[in-house]
Amino acid sequence: MDRAGGRREFWSVKRFLIFPVVLWASLGVLSAADVEEGYKPVIKVTPLLRATTTAAGQPIVYPTTGNPEVTAVKVVIPPGAETGWHRHPWPCFGYILSGELTLEMEGREPLQLKGGEALVESVNVMHNGKNTGTEPVTLVMFVTGAKNEAFTVKDPLAK
Repeated sequence: MDRAGGRREFWSVKRFLIFPVVLWASLGVLSAADVEEGYKPVIKVTPLLRATTTAAGQPIVYPTTGNPEVTAVKVVIPPGAETGWHRHPWPCFGYILSGELTLEMEGREPLQLKGGEALVESVNVMHNGKNTGTEPVTLVMFVTGAKNEAFTVKDPLAK
């Protein structure tokens, strides 16, 4: 790999890692001043979410692994479809770009989420995302997990 290619890869990785960090840092009830202070005045930063617990009420715990990996995925759920019951063994953070999602969780009341909302997903709690609307649900999910390890595990009892 040439030096310029290496630099492009570095900046691509850096950009990939900055968004989850900014999302994580902006989790919750932040004023714009709290997150804008490190940027030039022309940059607009909109706080999305600040949380100390997951959607299931669990305290947030940072993962420990010898092979850390951050993954970002775009998920599209068509109208009438659902993800199927599953769990995440690693902390995941989601941002709903569009649509409306019903998030069912084992032992909890369902959550209603819509475009423009962010959430900290539950860890090792079975859950199911349903699109009961008329347009696709599109979301971006960031995972702080481990290299070569699954970040979504299907319910073994699911058909």
